[in-house]
Amino acid sequence: MSRAALLVLADGRFPAGGHAHSGGAEPAVTAGRITDAATLETFCRGRLHTAGLVAAGLAAAAAAGHDPLLLDDAADARTPVPALRQVARRLGRQMMRAARATWPSAALDALAAARPRGAHQPVVLGLAARSAGLAPLDAAHAAAYESISGPAGAAVRLLSLDPFDATAVLARLAADVDRVAQQGADAAERVVAEGTDALPAASAPLLDITAQQHAAWPVRLFAS
Repeated sequence: MSRAALLVLADGRFPAGGHAHSGGAEPAVTAGRITDAATLETFCRGRLHTAGLVAAGLAAAAAAGHDPLLLDDAADARTPVPALRQVARRLGRQMMRAARATWPSAALDALAAARPRGAHQPVVLGLAARSAGLAPLDAAHAAAYESISGPAGAAVRLLSLDPFDATAVLARLAADVDRVAQQGADAAERVVAEGTDALPAASAPLLDITAQQHAAWPVRLFAS
């Protein structure tokens, strides 16, 4: 196993399309819920322990070799609003393109054929991690980190926030990322015995509501 593959997968320059998405930060900035580094940290912590935890569990389960189609259905069940389901599949398509070019595998090809409109991004991420020879915990770390790095990067553009302050937010959340990744990996281990119901299903109603509202904005900087 090459741990360097995890650096490639989690690198913001990996062409998976995440740079065009704010993870809910754009509507939060517009509503005045994110105004500075402190409020960005609060937002990111909440997103990490909800959407990030769900993504970590799904990614870890896919990396562990569980049926990606069942996991994709489980992701759908955990994504209640149409806007976020559409975003997750759009990001999944882009992640699939990048992953198949970087770590070609029969498993990625099979999922792409079965879900031509795109599978949920955390499922594709987990399968990409497996194709790269990474462990389920590695996939969970990548998914958990991505859940906060996207909003942090978006806040820099939306607020002209100092990039050093945004990076410091990510550093302060490092221990939380470790805990969430471990929780996701532990849940993935239980899928064998309990099925996909073992995976986290944490909800973030405000993120859901604002995502659906944001999708209807006539002018926006980010796709989500």
